[in-house]
Amino acid sequence: MSAESLHPARTYLFVPGTRPERFDKALASGADRVVLDLEDAVAADDKATARGAIATWLQGAMPADRSRIVVRINDAGSPWFAADLAALGGAQGIDVLLPKAERASQIAETRAALPNAGILALIESARGVSEVDGIAAAGAQRLVFGTLDFALDLDMDISTDACGLGYAASRIAIASRLAGLPSPVAGVTPQLEDEARLLSDLAEARRFGFGAKLCIHPRQVRPIHAALHPSAQALDWARRVLAADAASPGAARLDGRMVDRPVVLQAQRTLDLARH
Repeated sequence: MSAESLHPARTYLFVPGTRPERFDKALASGADRVVLDLEDAVAADDKATARGAIATWLQGAMPADRSRIVVRINDAGSPWFAADLAALGGAQGIDVLLPKAERASQIAETRAALPNAGILALIESARGVSEVDGIAAAGAQRLVFGTLDFALDLDMDISTDACGLGYAASRIAIASRLAGLPSPVAGVTPQLEDEARLLSDLAEARRFGFGAKLCIHPRQVRPIHAALHPSAQALDWARRVLAADAASPGAARLDGRMVDRPVVLQAQRTLDLARH
């Protein structure tokens, strides 16, 4: 079973593949995963340089550090896809983020080339959303919602209100659940100085069943972790629920509410989240 299945990451911090001096700093930021980017953050003329920098760093990295690395490769329709797969073919203990995932066959092709890597599928187009069930079932390790590119694909303005993303978010969350995957990963919040917007975006994603978020700056990591950790009040409630259920299984009441099986399971999930 993969690490993502046992203890799904909460934060994925992007670092341009052309900035190897930042790789270790990103790992020290506290982010659960660091995404070394070969795609959007790297100009066409710099792809080979970034690819070489990442491959060199991975060769010298400790296994514990490699286990926290995700490499965002270029999409399957790009001229750099094959070279990215070839460069990472010998890497051990890493995952890859496949952008513009739109067909199950893209997952299968990537898995065949990188059999030792987990694949996160980045859903960022109308076609990707329409095919998300097949993508999730094709062997993706986790689904990620590329909100900015999705909005661009649909000519949608989400600069002040992301409510138009609701249908796609629901499809991605349901596909994840049906395929037995961890909760999906929400897209980036580009407003670096606006922590309120960051947390608002996270809260909106949580309402659709998302459990993690992409980050583009280290300062976004800590607020996300804090927001996703159960509050002291939530932990107290969970402990009291389990105590009440243990004292009177199947017939307990707490704070005027019947403690049925879904309530018990929610309490267990809250405590598990705090532990992990």
